Amino acid sequence: MHKLDLQIRFNDIDQMGHVNNAVIMEFFDLGKDHFFRARGLPPEEGDFTVMVVHYEVDFRSQIHKTDAIAVETEVERIGNKSLTVLQRIVEQGTGRLCAECRTVMAGYRRSTAASDTIPDDLRQRLLA
Repeated sequence: MHKLDLQIRFNDIDQMGHVNNAVIMEFFDLGKDHFFRARGLPPEEGDFTVMVVHYEVDFRSQIHKTDAIAVETEVERIGNKSLTVLQRIVEQGTGRLCAECRTVMAGYRRSTAASDTIPDDLRQRLLA
């Protein structure tokens, strides 16, 4: 599992006094970006990448400006051409679950502009 500490900014807070749901999606995207870079798959580089094809999010509890939070990211499942990424935003210290996201991503080859099989070496790095 990959963990990324997050900094809540003033403009992340909405009129209700908590982190806006759209910002929470940005936190999940940031977590995926750091996860894939750490596994040797920078999203903007190389011929092979993965792209989002489905999101499923559950907002569990409010996040306030003073909360210390992190996003945890791991691959839950890998198929032939797709994978499911499980992410959680948790409060540090208490482990309180704030939001949970499952993202289905498909392998994609830029040179052919088509879906492609996830290479075996990448499969191993993603599950590490």
